[in-house]
Amino acid sequence: IICFFLIATLGISHGSLDHVKSTKLLKIFKIKNKLYFYLIYIFISLMIICTWILLPFFTLTIFLIIASYHFGKEDSVFGKIKRSKLSDLFLFLKGSLVISAPLYFHANETVQIFEILGVNLNQYNNNLTLIFIFLSLISNFFINNSFFLSLLDSLTIIILNINFEPLLAFTIYFCFLHSIRHSLSLIKEMNNKSLKKSSIIFLKRSLPLTVVAAFGFLIAVFLLNKYYLLNSAMIKVIFIGLASLTFPHILLEYLLEKNEK
Repeated sequence: IICFFLIATLGISHGSLDHVKSTKLLKIFKIKNKLYFYLIYIFISLMIICTWILLPFFTLTIFLIIASYHFGKEDSVFGKIKRSKLSDLFLFLKGSLVISAPLYFHANETVQIFEILGVNLNQYNNNLTLIFIFLSLISNFFINNSFFLSLLDSLTIIILNINFEPLLAFTIYFCFLHSIRHSLSLIKEMNNKSLKKSSIIFLKRSLPLTVVAAFGFLIAVFLLNKYYLLNSAMIKVIFIGLASLTFPHILLEYLLEKNEK
């Protein structure tokens, strides 16, 4: 329950400025009505939920691939990212540690979470997971010049997964490493001169959508709890809910980055 509330509030808050970022994108495409952004954003989220219900294995696989790349890119804040033909692959490998570490150190618990999400991992290979962990650690060398700090970030994820069960380890990482770090970068963009002023602006702008998303998560748990145990209902809402928000969030980031260039 604690993990659920942390993810539903602090965790998802780093994406709650998407409506602010959309202003730039709408100007690029010369669209004046912001309602189009909200409709498309909600449509993509609902489409992901429906696709997960119909094709859970396919949707989960795509989500894990995209999430791995997203984690690798957003967490590579130590120095300038080295750009090469394989930089996207290295970023994916770095971020994949968030998935491979719990699979390796707590295989049974992680497989149970996947089963709750509608995916059966009978053919799971622990040796393959170990290879991914090794490749993830090596990828830090190719991502940026601050190899030690980048590697320290990956070792933190491993330590979390050695000591804690998968859901708790993910919650600590997602809320207190990934989300807070991303939020701080957004705060810095708002006002470099005054951290206090930019923090207040960030809170005012991010609070509305954070509250809406949190209530959405709560309502979903309430509805699913009629058919599933509370723990299962919360796990479904956490991961399927995150997937439904992650896809439009990453698409927005991609379109902004591409068009701003």
